[in-house]
Order: sequence, then structure tokens, then C-alpha cells
Amino acid sequence: MISHADYGYILIQALVALGFVGVSLLGAHYLGPRQKKTTIEKNKNFECGIESEGDARTPFSIRYFLTAVLFVLFDIEIVFFYPYAVNFKEFGLAGFMAVLTFVTIFFVGFFYVLKRGALDWNK
Repeated sequence: MISHADYGYILIQALVALGFVGVSLLGAHYLGPRQKKTTIEKNKNFECGIESEGDARTPFSIRYFLTAVLFVLFDIEIVFFYPYAVNFKEFGLAGFMAVLTFVTIFFVGFFYVLKRGALDWNK
């Protein structure tokens, strides 16, 4: 049985972590370099001695980000198949029905994405 005394170790670890953060922040503040007066020349971008031209904010197509988000979404859904693949005998019929429901929802989402043209790069 777990007693309240067992939580003392977690409290000690939390206090040590917070103490380390506090000492690090205070040490960086007092021991770190002081910034002198700022000027336009100091605040100017500097890259390998070459003068900067134009704006660094290059516009990206939203399709790039949409594809990245869809990849992460479907990749995480695939990860949920591993526990079932390892223990499919222990889950029995109830586990099979749960995975079948999951796969159905997965494919509905996938066909929705295809129908909306999210993966069509020629648009």
C-alpha cells in the first residue's frame, strides 16, 4: 500500500529541479554579459558578412503544412495498431471489433482527405 511518506521523494525531486532552475536563472542574470547601448548597427541582421536583401519571410504554400499535419495524424494512428498486433489473441472478439471500428474511422478520414483534394499537388 502506498503511504503519504512515499510522495516525499517526489517532492524532494521537484524541489531540487526548481532549485536548479532558480540558481541557473539567477546565475545567468548576474554572471552573464551585460548588453551595452543598442544602436541601429547592432540590431541589424548579420549573416556571414553579406548584406541582407529582401524579407526572410518566404511565403510557403499551405499545402505543405497540411501535408505535414496529415502525415503526423496518420502516422500516430498507425502507431495505435502496434498494441493490437502484439496482443491480438488476448483481446479476442471485443478487441477485434474495437480495431475494426478504429480502422473504419481511419479510412473514413482518409477518403475524406482524398475527396477534399488535400493530397493533390496539381491544384
